[in-house]
Amino acid sequence: MTERIKVTFRTTDPLTQAGTAAALRGRPEIRLVERGTEDEDTVVIVITDRLDINGRDLLRTVKAQGLSRIVLVLSEIDDNDLLAAVELGVRAVTRRAEASPEGLVELVRRASTGEAALPPDLLGRLLTQVSRLQRHVLEPKGLDVFGMSEREKQVLRLVSQGFETREIAERMCYSQRTVKTILHDVTNRFQLRNRSHAVAYAIREGLI
Repeated sequence: MTERIKVTFRTTDPLTQAGTAAALRGRPEIRLVERGTEDEDTVVIVITDRLDINGRDLLRTVKAQGLSRIVLVLSEIDDNDLLAAVELGVRAVTRRAEASPEGLVELVRRASTGEAALPPDLLGRLLTQVSRLQRHVLEPKGLDVFGMSEREKQVLRLVSQGFETREIAERMCYSQRTVKTILHDVTNRFQLRNRSHAVAYAIREGLI
């Protein structure tokens, strides 16, 4: 039998949490765990009316606890809420009115495997927001939606091919100090350990 997915809750509405927990308790795919007993494999269902200050603080608290597999259930969601949810690491989003037990189980399953899940209309709105962000905010700064410039990508490509700092500087007509600064900026921005970790991250995200 496939191992059941561990699920816990965070909510601004305890009554709604109780109802959702009751709906999922009998599902064979789900194992509900008590708050404080979660681990990194646990999926957290966050339930709130809006992603206002309280809702965002709730998500930040979940992330600070090392829990990254988040399913967000909202009564209402606008474009700013959607971008904020993605920024705060939410894997799946659904409206409360559409959150049937079967639908929640599917979102939990997808979040547990690292997949993202959005209703089609929300996905379309998110893509529109990202496109607008790319055109008006990132492109003037030479960045893409991942917050990485073409220059930074090129340095990482050369690192991935085994070139040393001196060789990269010569190929790109930069000083060695500039190359080191570029690598330092990338590792700091994305909280990576070193240049090898930066290359692995860029490959994994399809940047190089």
